[in-house]
Amino acid sequence: MQQIGAGQFKARCLKLMDQVQQTHEEIVITKHGQPVAKLVPVDDDCKTSIVGYMKDTVQVTGDIISPVDEVWEADAE
Repeated sequence: MQQIGAGQFKARCLKLMDQVQQTHEEIVITKHGQPVAKLVPVDDDCKTSIVGYMKDTVQVTGDIISPVDEVWEADAE
């Protein structure tokens, strides 16, 4: 894991982002010698959208619209 000062990071930000993407190694950004942030590669799992994730995983059997002939506690009052 590489460490770099905030000033150097600011000057070389785009180059460092490309480096992290290619090498998949993290870079710790420091301020006055203390770690304050971490530049990490994006995990490939993050690219999967949650929209439509469960598509085609549910199967409906029978009639789910018509009322049932059962008395519920909420209806009993």
